[in-house]
Amino acid sequence: MTEIVGGGPKKILYTLNTVRRIGLANSAKALRAKNACKACGLGMGGQLGGMTNEAGEFPSVCNKSVQAQSTDVQTAIPAEFFAHSLDEMRELTAKELEHAGRLGSPVYKPAGASHFEELSWDDAMTLASDRMAATDPARAFFYSSGRSSNESGFVLQLLARLWGTNNVNNCSFYCHQATSVGLGSTIGTGTSTVELEDLNGCDLIFVFGANPASNHPRFIHKLIACRERGGEVVIVNPAKEPGLVRFSAPKSARSMMSGGTEVASHYLQPKIGGDLALLKGLIKAVLSFGAEDSSFIHENCEGWNTFRDDIQETDWEEISAESGLSQSEIERVAGVYAQSKNAVFAWGMGMTHHRFGSENVEYIANLALVRGMVGRPFAGLLPLRGHSNVQGIGTIGVKPVLAEDVFSNIERELGVTLPDSPGFDTLAALEAADQDDIDVACVVGGNLYAATPDSAWAARALDRVGLRIHLTTTLNQGHLFGVAGDLLILPVAARDEDDQSTTQESMFNFVRLSDGGIQRLPSVRSEVKILAELGQRLIPDSVIDFGRFASHEDVRQVIARTIPGMEALKDIGVAKEEFHVRGRLIHEPVFHTPSAKAQFCVRALPKVNGAKNSYPFLLATVRSEGQFNSIIYEETDSYRYGADRWTVLLSAHDFEKMQLAEGERVDLLSEHGQMLGLKVQPFDLPAGSILAYYPEANVLTDRARDPRSQTPRFKSIPVQLRSAESGRRFTPQS
Repeated sequence: MTEIVGGGPKKILYTLNTVRRIGLANSAKALRAKNACKACGLGMGGQLGGMTNEAGEFPSVCNKSVQAQSTDVQTAIPAEFFAHSLDEMRELTAKELEHAGRLGSPVYKPAGASHFEELSWDDAMTLASDRMAATDPARAFFYSSGRSSNESGFVLQLLARLWGTNNVNNCSFYCHQATSVGLGSTIGTGTSTVELEDLNGCDLIFVFGANPASNHPRFIHKLIACRERGGEVVIVNPAKEPGLVRFSAPKSARSMMSGGTEVASHYLQPKIGGDLALLKGLIKAVLSFGAEDSSFIHENCEGWNTFRDDIQETDWEEISAESGLSQSEIERVAGVYAQSKNAVFAWGMGMTHHRFGSENVEYIANLALVRGMVGRPFAGLLPLRGHSNVQGIGTIGVKPVLAEDVFSNIERELGVTLPDSPGFDTLAALEAADQDDIDVACVVGGNLYAATPDSAWAARALDRVGLRIHLTTTLNQGHLFGVAGDLLILPVAARDEDDQSTTQESMFNFVRLSDGGIQRLPSVRSEVKILAELGQRLIPDSVIDFGRFASHEDVRQVIARTIPGMEALKDIGVAKEEFHVRGRLIHEPVFHTPSAKAQFCVRALPKVNGAKNSYPFLLATVRSEGQFNSIIYEETDSYRYGADRWTVLLSAHDFEKMQLAEGERVDLLSEHGQMLGLKVQPFDLPAGSILAYYPEANVLTDRARDPRSQTPRFKSIPVQLRSAESGRRFTPQS
């Protein structure tokens, strides 16, 4: 196959074509405005300008930013579109739906109806509030994506709780909740321990289970910069992703002219699900080199002796068998770590999307603690967040259980009594719906259908919700599948269109202020105004006047008084001073555990090689270069040799041994579903490993989950591969 290099001219051309399509004036206005980037949580935009990151570096923009803008800078969907039935709309691809235009007016589909109908705003809000008023709050749930603002999220969770339910959840339960659990048990906090600036002073960066070339392109520049100053980059990923081998950085003339810059100095490819064994092996090797930081461990950690004994008792034969990597491969990388002065550990959903996701994260923390790489400058732990404000949504309380101090602060400051019954996490809310225990769902942003595992089950569960209220900018498949009940869709303003400023929190604990103020569609409303009006209508006798929460300044005053660390939010709208959340574990080893010391956690190695004989391969669902979460911008994956979304990527070793032809049609089956007639394509993977694209491959996933974080396993799924023509079943080749 032709060598693929990430980035480069094709991405510049793609960006230029996208800019041309949405218009140069619109593009410049959107990208230069003082609004936080709408894509990942890396930290671009805000008061330094739309193409400047929080460290002041310019230009900081990537094709993900442009893709997000391309969706928002659209005209309203014409009324004629809604003359088509839902069945006809279901024939559109996810990409076609995304580019059908913006929602300009509320639309409603009654139960049993085949078409949407447009409503006035007053009729839509009356329908929503009347139906909710007739519902037991315990039979409802509220959900938010990570693109909403802090102001919107706070009003959403407060509305839910004052109405009477803690069934408040968000998209992190499908991505990084295992991070929150794993870091919580080791260092006492669920957020990054590094600031963006720390990436400029480290000499080693680990990237576990992530593909930033596709999903966090701006992070690739930090990896390249580390290499260029003589540092090392270790990629840990079952798939040898071309964009992590070489990347042609568009902002670097030298990188572009040379045909790309080397990203990974070392690339480890464990078997799917073999990460914990690898992490134990790295720690075991570090200890054998005598490279542990004994003084840091003695002064700042607990549980060391038990942890050390477990590592020493875990033999190399088991580590190699479970990880798929040799002792020498692991020791080589451990030697690099042993020599480093400042190491940063970054990871994505390749680590969290397993039944043992929390344990994976704990051992990343263990690996960092062994050498004292937490709680000091230029070193630490960095979960790579997806949505641009998913961390902020958690900070301000969009979750089933509020922190004790936040709970008491809200009750005291607002003079209210909050419910104390347990609330549903995201998957539990859908399971309640499947049991006919949910009458109303209020969903802010996102695509809950596509994000949920076991697609057939997800549609069935959503079908059983009596009324779903969606606040969104565009149509997606979540508005077309699982819609047997009533469906009300309310069109909202994008971040840069809001008539008031909003705030967002990056993955580096930095709160940015977005000015808003760009008007594109006259009839859309801000999420905050919709939720505030819903609160007024639904709880008219509340001691809280929800009308005042239509003002973002008033919302921020309450957040500043009730959410520890967010005190500076009080003046941000006037002072325009962005800030790091106070009290986070960053540059001092003061851990947020009961003892104020970090905890070494000991976990047994999971057995992931025990796939049933009839399902001998292990599947990981992945995202393509041309998508963001469930949003599809391009139908093909330019970083994986042009694979389309109905391609299965198979170990090149297995591909050759099984004598498959490229493009041959195969079927992929699990115990829970099947994908028929896929094209098979070789890829650099360990034997027995398969990749297929999310969310299409969700039909193969199940509701097995990490029991501690409730994060579903979208990876290490036992599957069967067979010929679509002959039905012959394939098996991995030794």
